[in-house]
Amino acid sequence: MKKYPKIGIRPTIDGRQGGVRESLEEKTMNLAKAVAELISTNLKNGDGSPVECVIADGTIGRVAESAACAEKFEREGVGSTITVTSCWCYGAETMDMNPYYPKAVWGFNGTECPGAVYLAAVLAGHAQKGLPAFGIYGRDVQDLNDNSIPADVAEKLLRFARAAQAVATMRGKSYLSMGGVSMGIAGSIVNPDFFQEYLCIRCESVDLTEIIRRMTEGIYDKEEFAKAMAWTEKNCKKNEGKDFNNPAKVKTRAQKDEDWEFIVKMTIIMRDLMQGNPKLKEMGFKEEALGHNAIAAGFQGQRQWTDFYPNGDYSEALLNTSFDWDGIREAYVVATENDACNGVAMLFGHLLTNRAQIFSDVRTYWSPAAVKRVTGKELTGMAANGIIHLINSGATTLDGTGQQTNAQGEPTMKPHWEISEEEVEKMSGSYYLVSCQS
Repeated sequence: MKKYPKIGIRPTIDGRQGGVRESLEEKTMNLAKAVAELISTNLKNGDGSPVECVIADGTIGRVAESAACAEKFEREGVGSTITVTSCWCYGAETMDMNPYYPKAVWGFNGTECPGAVYLAAVLAGHAQKGLPAFGIYGRDVQDLNDNSIPADVAEKLLRFARAAQAVATMRGKSYLSMGGVSMGIAGSIVNPDFFQEYLCIRCESVDLTEIIRRMTEGIYDKEEFAKAMAWTEKNCKKNEGKDFNNPAKVKTRAQKDEDWEFIVKMTIIMRDLMQGNPKLKEMGFKEEALGHNAIAAGFQGQRQWTDFYPNGDYSEALLNTSFDWDGIREAYVVATENDACNGVAMLFGHLLTNRAQIFSDVRTYWSPAAVKRVTGKELTGMAANGIIHLINSGATTLDGTGQQTNAQGEPTMKPHWEISEEEVEKMSGSYYLVSCQS
């Protein structure tokens, strides 16, 4: 279980004593509890644990209570907030002022004590102060004693919470560039200002010689390497495809066997560079054991590396997959060719869906006429308007091989905690290495 940010629920209330506030305490707190239950029941973190919510100790009617709530949220590791209310409140006093939290406000749609006025006022306050917030309001009026969350409101709350948790999870993490710019690809010109200002992610970088250094000096878990090689022999090496290289460049069996060992070591080392490995500390490599706190990474590969060493396809594909020799696990995010722009898109997709991500080249669009001309076959069904041909450019996850199925038996991609061992077996046999030489 990893440590994930929590979502703070802020029940705001009309601060006027003498009957007004007292009449709304129970209602307001019940709305907060309902939102917390909705989120924790429906949303999960990357490791499969429920997204946790923290509710303020009491309702928030004045600025002192806002401050007390903020202090609690800091202690509890909150990363985003949702403010809920069924009444007018003092907007500037009760609003969330933390500049880093994604924020939402749900104003209860009711007639006796409507939340609409506060919602409009506090959203204007957020805009005026440069602290954006998402407004949530139900379509239909509810009775005051109705503490249920309507379907349209629930959808908006969950959409916000899912996105806010993604933002909070990536905050403070790193993007690790293994190598530099690949073949002039603009996406692999990593812009640290973008990562810092828009994503709150720092950029880390290591030269690719670090991978060779760790191989040469044995800075990797030898026991894990033996386990990984046995798994690779069983599931990958036996599926070597035809070698289409020029006969003069075809490697010997012994050379290919060495390449298999090379790419398995490379996979372990790339993972260790991202997240660290306590086993390395036991081996005396304290600095290397730390890793780079990377939530995403990229591997340059082309061309300086791949003109001389085996390419990164195995490492990238397997790291981006929801399993390896240790079994089913959360997929990593590793962009081929250090294409950080695509890496960010992969990171968004992973955090928002809890699923592995595909990185493939769109090589060709096949129109129905082109398919008919070349194959004599008519495209039908979902392919009736043509198909695109995706060819692995390194990081295409094995989750995308169509071996996972939903309840209806249709191909799908699942969060890792829903994947079965049977599906892993099918996906494991789906990796084909044409050649270790690129």
